[in-house]
Amino acid sequence: MTDLTPTMFDDAVARVRAEVASLHAELVRYGLVVWTGGNVSGRVPGADLFVIKPSGVSYDELAPENMIVCDLDGNVVPGTPGSDRSPSSDTAAHAYVYRNMPEVGGVVHTHSTYAVAWAARGEEIPCVITAMADEFGGPIPVGPFAIIGDDSIGRGIVETLSGHRSRAVLMRNHGPFTIGSSAKDAVKAAVMVEDVARTVHLARQAGELIPIPQVAIDKLYDRYQNVYGQTTDDRR
Repeated sequence: MTDLTPTMFDDAVARVRAEVASLHAELVRYGLVVWTGGNVSGRVPGADLFVIKPSGVSYDELAPENMIVCDLDGNVVPGTPGSDRSPSSDTAAHAYVYRNMPEVGGVVHTHSTYAVAWAARGEEIPCVITAMADEFGGPIPVGPFAIIGDDSIGRGIVETLSGHRSRAVLMRNHGPFTIGSSAKDAVKAAVMVEDVARTVHLARQAGELIPIPQVAIDKLYDRYQNVYGQTTDDRR
């Protein structure tokens, strides 16, 4: 499961638990969730594990000690803090993503209003603003309808995003899921997908959308991903 020493393992798990707990506050701050819906998870570096929030617990009550550690099959790791609670209902979906996309270090699901509205129509968000080209490298695709509770949503996420520049997918009739190199990176993608979903929706109400030529999208994406900012973490 891990090549880490016991001390290194404990430290790695503790860091991810703290990060995942704190990042849930960002979902609330940016208005991406209501009540107890939505979730953030983060992969534990050097181990076949990830951390996710407990199911149905108020965001105000989330803390590092009640984050739940799971293996990549979505099973709660016995004896770890929080293991007496049930993990998020989306745990199987997150686990499937981590098993099949080893480059992914974080997964986020929200019920953000405008992104959900696009998902309810089963319509991808077209790339008509430079912020989309920068962040997602093209349109935000739509994934298949899937029932919550097993790995069906995870399968849809992987099938849709594999080989795609976008780090966000609109699961049909459900809402956005985002992936990233870290949990923080996936949260940033969740914030950005709602921002562009709102902007493009409002633009379309006022008139015809003007597409960005693919060559310009490619240039914008390359610049933002490889030149903009100070370091990779700053861009993310």
